[in-house]
Amino acid sequence: MEAPAAPHNPAEPAQNGVSAQITVNSPEQMRELGRRLAKLLRAGDLVLLNGELGAGKTTLTRGLGEGLGVRGAVTSPTFVIARVHPSLGDGPPLVHVDAYRLGGGLDEMEDLDLDVSLSDSVIVVEWGEGKVEELTDDRLHVVIHRAVGDTTDEVRHVTVTGLGERWVTVDLSVLAA
Repeated sequence: MEAPAAPHNPAEPAQNGVSAQITVNSPEQMRELGRRLAKLLRAGDLVLLNGELGAGKTTLTRGLGEGLGVRGAVTSPTFVIARVHPSLGDGPPLVHVDAYRLGGGLDEMEDLDLDVSLSDSVIVVEWGEGKVEELTDDRLHVVIHRAVGDTTDEVRHVTVTGLGERWVTVDLSVLAA
């Protein structure tokens, strides 16, 4: 099965969005980026992760889970489609979805009840672009690019773009710290 390509150029911020570009040099740095990003998230946030296979989407989500303080090991939900990680404290739960095997849009995802979970959770959807945008106008797009082919290159170029009123005043540049 061929991986879907990331749909837009990371050098071009999404329309009407605020953007940050981050270079990541190792899996640990990707996890740390997730931990930093978690500090910006709150219940009701939708995060779409896109990138080639092996780009680091699940590693970033693992860092998000650590930063949000949720229960359970964050692993790829490829075969179960979605996992819910309840908060160990007073923060929101993390709903981690892998839409790779889902071909359609929101209709195909309807059984997951993401619209019900959205208001009180942070929802992260890997391979979500073109599938769940109808859930909310306020969302965060994260695109991870890496060298493809037979390479040991660990460098990733990450573009984080906030769309909608929720993200207008958020300083995404803190992610590059």
